[in-house]
Amino acid sequence: MSSANVELVRAIYAPWERGDFSSVEWADPEIEFVIVGGAEPGSWTGLAAMAEVWLDFLSAWEELHAEAEEYRELDGDRVLVLTQNSGRGKTSGLELGHMETRGANLFHIHNGKVTRLVVYWDRERALAELGLAPEADSPDS
Repeated sequence: MSSANVELVRAIYAPWERGDFSSVEWADPEIEFVIVGGAEPGSWTGLAAMAEVWLDFLSAWEELHAEAEEYRELDGDRVLVLTQNSGRGKTSGLELGHMETRGANLFHIHNGKVTRLVVYWDRERALAELGLAPEADSPDS
């Protein structure tokens, strides 16, 4: 049976898998939003800051979808989601799905709200930083 935290994260991903990133009902008003790696890594606090950063990122893509491949409850407060992202760049027309886009998102949850969301563009880095074993089917393992 899945925990309430895993079910919360599954509910967040349901619209994300359809390319709908509009809801923030799941987020604490003072959420810490962290991007590890990628073109613009950083850390921001609050819903407005998270929305601004994420909308700026989304504006560069058409039909961006975030597919959850696996949910891992790490402890009572954290859920790790291994992701596969797909989309097409608006300027380049390049299919994101043809690039290495296996990432991970780490959700910190307190009292039914996400208080910290860490977006890792590199799944292996996430697993290493969290002290987890690399995936068995990974070409790097």
